[in-house]
Amino acid sequence: MSTAVAFLGTRRTLRVVERNTRSYLRMWPAFLTGFLEPVFYLFSIGIGVGALVGRLPGPNGPVDYDQFVAPAMMAAAAMNGCVFDTTFNFFFKYKYAKTYDGMLATPLGVDDVVRGELTWALLRSMIHSAVFLATMWAMGLTPSGWGVLALPAAALIGFGFAGAGLGLTTYMRSWFDFDYVQLAIIPLFLFSATFFPLAQYPDALGWLVRLSPLYQGVAIERALVLGDPSPVLLAHGAYLVAMGWVGQRVAGRRLGRMLQP
Repeated sequence: MSTAVAFLGTRRTLRVVERNTRSYLRMWPAFLTGFLEPVFYLFSIGIGVGALVGRLPGPNGPVDYDQFVAPAMMAAAAMNGCVFDTTFNFFFKYKYAKTYDGMLATPLGVDDVVRGELTWALLRSMIHSAVFLATMWAMGLTPSGWGVLALPAAALIGFGFAGAGLGLTTYMRSWFDFDYVQLAIIPLFLFSATFFPLAQYPDALGWLVRLSPLYQGVAIERALVLGDPSPVLLAHGAYLVAMGWVGQRVAGRRLGRMLQP
């Protein structure tokens, strides 16, 4: 409990979450598209392309392509579920809408704002991931009982990318800088052992993939869903926790300088 409070803050952060919840009640189609997009990917790539690819090596023997791809796409869904809120929305609120100026006129502090935005993004990511996991279960793509831990693993992925998104967005100067967000997200999605085993990559590219943040989540989700847990997963999880924690700290310090000079 104390660890959760250290990361996400006190009850005052819930006021930020409440504000975002009320705001999104008028924008429910944004949630709907977040649910449907990864499921469409799963049907089109995992099943459609899977019929052409066949079976791939798995931890306990060959697995169907849809079983191989589904955990990785769940990791990507957890990433995408929080990136929009912690980049585009966050930038608009502090740069143009001046939302946080109004919040800071109340007892809320900068850390409360940052932790509230991180918590909101994490909750949204978790909802998307839960729907995706339920779809995987309904399609018979969770062969191992370890798959129940895929949702907590998605929380780790969401925390890592939410914190990093908040921290990096404080360095954005205009909307043009957000081209770098897409420039980072698309290669991560395509080249994090999402669609093919790591052994299929050239050696140099393989090492770059091992160091990429989304690969940490893909490795965790795939190992849990396919029933191959190991101590190595703790290292992947530590990577994501560190990324989220550092990003949160950077966002708090830089937002404080910009809003309370």
